[in-house]
Amino acid sequence: MVAEIAYDIQHSPSYAALTLKLQANQMVVVESGAMAAMDPWIAMKSKVKGGLMKGLGRMLGGESLFMSEFTAQGRPGEIYIAPGVPGDIQHYRLDGSKGLMVQSSGFVAADPSVQIDTKFQGFRGFFSGESLFLLRVIGEGDFWFSSYGAILEIPVAGDYIVDTGYIVAFEDTLDYDVEMIGGLSFKGLKTGILGGEGLVTRFRGEGKLWIQSRNLYPLINFLNPFRPVKSKS
Repeated sequence: MVAEIAYDIQHSPSYAALTLKLQANQMVVVESGAMAAMDPWIAMKSKVKGGLMKGLGRMLGGESLFMSEFTAQGRPGEIYIAPGVPGDIQHYRLDGSKGLMVQSSGFVAADPSVQIDTKFQGFRGFFSGESLFLLRVIGEGDFWFSSYGAILEIPVAGDYIVDTGYIVAFEDTLDYDVEMIGGLSFKGLKTGILGGEGLVTRFRGEGKLWIQSRNLYPLINFLNPFRPVKSKS
């Protein structure tokens, strides 16, 4: 059994930060650039985890090509981790019985025994307007992921519908399909356009689903008219 990594999540849900309390010689893998502070006896090493091809897959999925390994050399130490987007952090403990699907920029940190790979969504991702990639997390050990806004956990038993822009993560025991809200018809299209809604994801089965309380893309669209631009002379 993989030893647990002690942790503390502070300032949640608006500006959550993660403190990992490593035992002597314990290692953790962290998204490149997320380390904010650490004890001086913690050693850092950057590498392409899983080899070049898996690293390139993560890069296509919105993650960094590199990951950073941190090891508490000889004695316990703490590392302070801050994700790039203001929001929440969630912990998930993998026991080998199921995997986790995570949005393509949600990885924060993990036990080195956890396997992180990129899964192509196919046309379901294309038509949803979201990334064509999800991160698939399997194995045993601790895993932390983040979002823009607060993270809400929803236990699914049967069907459940979520706007594609709010999905953070879900257990791979859930099947999913992307569809037009109101159905693929003129009425459904009119409902989506006039109602300000669009494509949604329908989950089926039993498992846990995590959504975020805010959507980053509407914020970007709201701020876009106010961005400074060069005037044409």
